[in-house]
Amino acid sequence: MRVGVVVSVALLLVSFAAGVYMYPQVPDRMPNHWNAAGQVDGYMPKLLALFLIPFGSLVMLGLFLLIPRIDPLRKNIEGFRGYYDGFVVLFTFYLLYIQGLSIASALGYRFNMNQLLVPVASALFVYLGVLLGKAKRNWFIGIRTPWTLSDERVWDETHRIGGRLLILAGLATLIGVVLPELALILIFAPFISVTIYVTCYSYLLYKRLENK
Repeated sequence: MRVGVVVSVALLLVSFAAGVYMYPQVPDRMPNHWNAAGQVDGYMPKLLALFLIPFGSLVMLGLFLLIPRIDPLRKNIEGFRGYYDGFVVLFTFYLLYIQGLSIASALGYRFNMNQLLVPVASALFVYLGVLLGKAKRNWFIGIRTPWTLSDERVWDETHRIGGRLLILAGLATLIGVVLPELALILIFAPFISVTIYVTCYSYLLYKRLENK
């Protein structure tokens, strides 16, 4: 079994174990939603709050493991599989981290949720940018537009540009650590901007190459 898979499964087990261990210690209703200011504004029963993320992680991990097996271009995925496995580990840790913050909030600790999400969200974006730079054409992982999937040259160039931009977006997100009132905007706005840009870029590049 691949190392990344082992680590992801271990994190998943920690997530379930945390839910079981903390169940008698947390109140009957736990925080489950935070507003734009990073303050709690929603609650749910503790059983659901403690195990929503573990079961969600289980489903996501299953999908992540299935993708390299069912993709018609799975041989291309094997060329960057180590980076892909690393992303799966980081994403599973990200969900576990959110679960930990939720439990801490239920135990009475007070903090700005959005501010504490910034470092891990930044790491996720930066690593995703690295992954994009390594990704070869496939049907599930990467910037999948009609134009990148139709032309390998468009795929490679779009992912080269998109990977670099996503790394910059991830670094820009870190500003939210010192400006918590902007944390949520700095998490989503750069990512959405990069997504729109690379989609347009892939189309324009495809048309340029087609005209040549």
